[in-house]
Amino acid sequence: MFFASDNAGPVHPKVMQALNDANTGYAMPYGNDEIMNRVRAQVREIFEAPDAAVFLVATGTAANSLILATQCQPYETVFCHRVAHIHEDECNAPEFYSGGAKLSLVEGENGKMTPDTLRAAIVAEEVRGVHGPQRGPVSITQVTEKGTVYSVDELTALTTVAKDYGLPTHLDGARFTNAMVALGCSPAEMTWKAGIDVVSFGGTKNGLMGVEIVVLFDRKQAWEFELRRKRGAHLFSKHRYLSAQVEAYLTDGLWTDMATSANRAGARMADGLRAIPHADLVFPAQSNLLFATFPRSAHQRLNDAGAVYYIMSGSLEGDDPDEPLLARIVCDWSAKDADIDQYLALVRGD
Repeated sequence: MFFASDNAGPVHPKVMQALNDANTGYAMPYGNDEIMNRVRAQVREIFEAPDAAVFLVATGTAANSLILATQCQPYETVFCHRVAHIHEDECNAPEFYSGGAKLSLVEGENGKMTPDTLRAAIVAEEVRGVHGPQRGPVSITQVTEKGTVYSVDELTALTTVAKDYGLPTHLDGARFTNAMVALGCSPAEMTWKAGIDVVSFGGTKNGLMGVEIVVLFDRKQAWEFELRRKRGAHLFSKHRYLSAQVEAYLTDGLWTDMATSANRAGARMADGLRAIPHADLVFPAQSNLLFATFPRSAHQRLNDAGAVYYIMSGSLEGDDPDEPLLARIVCDWSAKDADIDQYLALVRGD
């Protein structure tokens, strides 16, 4: 019963096979391998973006930080939700890689910015002349850190506000495919057709060993991104092992199959929790990432049975067995129905 994070799940066997297949003979380094040439074509095809610039890095923090550094001057500020991953979970890496740009935090329920809250945050900046930060990129997390998913219309509404002020847009897509299959839309519809300029298209949380795909729909900043990737120590010499993962990922729909499996597992867990009177889902369950409260006694049963997940508020130890504690539950592509059902039985107290 492992529900701590989707980045703790196994690598898909087809990806492992692709790595083994790539581990033969010699290949040009630094992204000049033949596999990467095929990957660029794959990414451009699925995004319906034949002119897109495509790069690979090993982590989501690297992808987000290098993108934002490319989009943002040191004296500018990035607009993002208060609980965005770039704010809460990247140890100020975007600020570091951008040379000191700050983050302006935007409000919104369920982990989502709204056009009104975004506009209010933008209007509040660039009003103090040389003394204050200038307006910079708008960064949107999809799936959000609360497990919710922006609709295509919601994304378009946010990018429209950004464009009203001439600001570039970035989509943090660590769980990009989970969001896409949940919406039933295409990659293009969730990115450039909705006004997104650059996306970090995640793979690590969806069955890869460690790769994130950076897609710049405007090639004007491609060279700057390349330079920043190298200067930031994120250009792999044995790049073919990144390329091989992505080629397998994007072949025969593996990427969507794994996200569909993770979302289905999340839905099974959410349906089960809804049926338990003493359990409550805190945010709309729209992906493979869930938050729920249930009594301390249920958490203690889960702990004793070896379940692995995060308790986000409160302590497992305490005098009140009925005190509700907040759980963060994440289902990965390999989650098993039997484990989900066992988890739910323990929450129920069967």
